[in-house]
Amino acid sequence: MRNGGQTTVIKRLLERRIHETVTDQDTTATVAVMLRVLPPPRALLAVSTDSRSTFEQGICDDMLEIATVAEDHEALEALERDFRAIVVTDSLELIRKIRARKLPRHPHIVYITALDEPAGREAGLMAGADDCLERRAGKRELNARIGTARRIAELEQVLRIALVENRKLSTTDDLTRVASRRFFSKHFPREVVRAARYGKPLSLILCDIDYFKNVNDTLGHIGGDEVLKQFAGRLQESLRRGVDWVARIGGEEFAIVLPETAYEQALGVTRRLRARIADREFEAQGCNLNVTASFGLCSVQRALISERKTADRMLRVADAALYRSKNAGRNRVTATLLPERASKASPAQLSQAPR
Repeated sequence: MRNGGQTTVIKRLLERRIHETVTDQDTTATVAVMLRVLPPPRALLAVSTDSRSTFEQGICDDMLEIATVAEDHEALEALERDFRAIVVTDSLELIRKIRARKLPRHPHIVYITALDEPAGREAGLMAGADDCLERRAGKRELNARIGTARRIAELEQVLRIALVENRKLSTTDDLTRVASRRFFSKHFPREVVRAARYGKPLSLILCDIDYFKNVNDTLGHIGGDEVLKQFAGRLQESLRRGVDWVARIGGEEFAIVLPETAYEQALGVTRRLRARIADREFEAQGCNLNVTASFGLCSVQRALISERKTADRMLRVADAALYRSKNAGRNRVTATLLPERASKASPAQLSQAPR
């Protein structure tokens, strides 16, 4: 009895460890999506005139969104008026004033020292700086330091978003462990904004398990849940880890988001997903069964910032494509390339893609 009890306890501990590992992986994937769709952190550059151009030119364009000020009072006014997550300055007095202010949030401060000496770095840290950088540092070190500041600012922003939204926004679907419908509704539009910002293509796939009601009627809801979990797993197997992502947006309906993926490449991915579902049997309630799914793809070669309804339009077009796949016999792909400037996509713009 004693040994059996110990075995049970050990088994429970291992099961808990496994559950915790899965949760950690889900969290990592969620954070990766949130980080990618965030715009570059906004920074304030407040350094002396003779060094200003050096730092403006040295920081990579896509790393920060920088505003430059000449005087300490301008920097303080700018922070109070329009918060900046990162401040780069060579003014100890400005650092002290920032830390003394009762700001809603405090920026990450990088202090530029005149010389790379312990006394200079100590003075900066004592004043309230988070990091120190010597004025004559090379471009590689400058961008390394700024890169660290950016990561800290981004992670803080993700944490703030999570804290604000956590109560009202469940990010992960409890059954399938992919993103939830609410997460999709929140972050797919952000993917569109990101694609527009960098002039990148974007693709959205909607898919639906064929005749799923028959699975539930035959195997019960427990069997149906097993199929849903395996289905979500197979979708994820064919995607780029940490880039593409899957969300469950309905009972047996899923969305797959493919950032920076143009039409032809997305069509290949969709066909592979269809084959991965159809070519291998599913196991549920001790039975092997064949499952197929229908797919609707919508791609945009270049999202436009001016087109505020692009996310809704892509969703409607992908849904219409999925509907056509269903009507055409199921277990197939229907795809469309959305024009860059169009308020609607008519059915004529959809094309049936062979299986």
